[in-house]
Amino acid sequence: MKRNIVIATVAAAALIGGGTATTFALSGDGESSSASSASSAQKSSVQLKDGGTRGAEVRGDDRDNDDDRHDDDRYDDRYDDDRDDRGEDARDAAEAKAAKVSAADAIAAALKSVDGTAVSADLDSDDGGLVWDVDVLGKGGDTWHSVHVDPGTGKVLGSHTEKDAEDAAEAEAALTGSSVSAADAARTAADKGTVTSVDLEDEAAGKGVWDVETVSGKGAESHWSVDLGTGKLTAGPLDD
Repeated sequence: MKRNIVIATVAAAALIGGGTATTFALSGDGESSSASSASSAQKSSVQLKDGGTRGAEVRGDDRDNDDDRHDDDRYDDRYDDDRDDRGEDARDAAEAKAAKVSAADAIAAALKSVDGTAVSADLDSDDGGLVWDVDVLGKGGDTWHSVHVDPGTGKVLGSHTEKDAEDAAEAEAALTGSSVSAADAARTAADKGTVTSVDLEDEAAGKGVWDVETVSGKGAESHWSVDLGTGKLTAGPLDD
């Protein structure tokens, strides 16, 4: 009986102390006292509550870190895109500057090499070097000539011929009634920048227009439309 009183006193002290102590005294029949069990249960409950709170805080931090990482990724993507655009503009500016022979002069050189009507002229990279690629619709009605002109000297480097009656018929329809040549269109747009391409485009119902691309000194591209009948220059569609 006396031992049980001591046990109860120790258990009460443990509860008053906030449940931080655990008593190991046994009751007379060898089982843990009810006070000891209550103290252990209280301690376990506090630990679970603290653990749950800490877990929620960790999960919140993880979500914040994930958001930060996603923001960083989006920033990196935008930075890479801007850097790629600047690099492309620099290359375009360098190529335009390297072309000592204008689009109009390249077209004239090609037409001295083959008979027909020029329908396009494009400044292209060919095996690491630049070349004017001029497409000429031959007088036969279904013959195409692709003439390569050196953009540094204006010399014809070579040409090849192929047959394509369908494309030839479309080009002839678009050119019907036209009085403005590809070379004329290039000269019209030359004051907007360095002309890097002239192409015959179908607008609607077979009507054609010259689509001219220019490059500024900083490499910015612009497109212009030149009317086949009047030679009027207007702003063309934006480049994709």
